[in-house]
Amino acid sequence: MPRIDTIPLTDLIDTFEICAGMEPAGDAYGGLVPQFFRFGSAMDHFQGSSFRLRQRTPVLACSCGELGCWPLLTRITRTGDLVVWDQFEQPHRPMRDYTTFGPFLFDRNRYDEAVEALEDAIAGTTHQDVWAATD
Repeated sequence: MPRIDTIPLTDLIDTFEICAGMEPAGDAYGGLVPQFFRFGSAMDHFQGSSFRLRQRTPVLACSCGELGCWPLLTRITRTGDLVVWDQFEQPHRPMRDYTTFGPFLFDRNRYDEAVEALEDAIAGTTHQDVWAATD
């Protein structure tokens, strides 16, 4: 589960959608489940260079675990020292406005370390939350 400053991304998006009066909202999202969908390597996926929908990368799936049911998409941009998540989108509700959700900025080294830890977790090394974001 991605975390932004220790807060699960699911909590952040739930709060945003509820406060914006979006329906449905709250408890709609869950983490990506690698066993349900083959993303390739976590590093490729979270660099935005593997599976994409509508020029965006899925960062959350539906709370049921199915990616196609209710995904949250974002643009992932790698710059010199940063990784940026912005331009969020819910493809099943294209009229929703997510322009004030994010952007989220990650220190590139810490981001890469978190994604490497995620790959280890997927391989069965650990089952702990492995995401960390910067301020």
